[in-house]
Amino acid sequence: MTSQIKTAMLLALLSGIIIVLGGAMGGKTGIMIALILALVMNVGSYWYSDKIVLSMYGAQEVAPHDAPMLHAMVEELAARAGIPKPRVCVIPEDAPNAFATGRDPAHGVVAVTHGIMRILSPEELKGVLAHEIGHIANRDILVQTVAGVLASVIVSIANMMQWAAIFGFGRGDDEEGGTSPLVAIMMAIVAPIAASLIQFAISRSREYLADETGASLSGNPLYLAGALAKLQAWSQKVPMQHGSQATAHMFIVNPFSGARMASLFSTHPPMEERIARLQAMAARR
Repeated sequence: MTSQIKTAMLLALLSGIIIVLGGAMGGKTGIMIALILALVMNVGSYWYSDKIVLSMYGAQEVAPHDAPMLHAMVEELAARAGIPKPRVCVIPEDAPNAFATGRDPAHGVVAVTHGIMRILSPEELKGVLAHEIGHIANRDILVQTVAGVLASVIVSIANMMQWAAIFGFGRGDDEEGGTSPLVAIMMAIVAPIAASLIQFAISRSREYLADETGASLSGNPLYLAGALAKLQAWSQKVPMQHGSQATAHMFIVNPFSGARMASLFSTHPPMEERIARLQAMAARR
């Protein structure tokens, strides 16, 4: 199953949860209110996400004469991907990492830390930049925003169901479309957890897709495989000093990975699996 198909199926599953919850509530008004609120919050975040996250990590845009190799690599890879050249930023952090942002390819930004430029070879850095440009070309910010809107709607509906069940609002068992208070509370608890797990799964799927795209753009999957192996080792030793777990999914490796998490609750696929896939791609070439 390709990453694109898997993402589409997971988004459809999020939509299905909304339909089920809506049926349990027995009305459309609450769903529409929740949808409008979620759209306002998430679309606003999507529109200004680049400014927010760049400011959060103190990223500074660099000119071509300040980082000629970095700009040359980004320009070459963007041309191969068929997108405008993204802006290039550097984060004053020793932790080796990188991320991409921007609401569409025309507003793309690639940001790398000081640390990643110190520990990677030029070929490995090219692999990382190709991965990030893959995120921009694949419109992953948009995909994550859609998933965020749907998940926010689920959480909002679940909260309304919980309070309605506690205070006895809504329709009872004998009315069409109604549900019992106990079932409503159970659904209100389970649905947000399911939505979060689906969001994490979508994030992991987009990471795999960006790995594949980046391997193709860089011309050698082993560039990125080598970079990921180094980043895995270094991320345990040198965690990010600033930022938030809410933005962890944006980075090529989890910047706060000191605490190990179960794979279901992780925004990133297992590093060993990512490296193995890239090595398999190289073997088929």
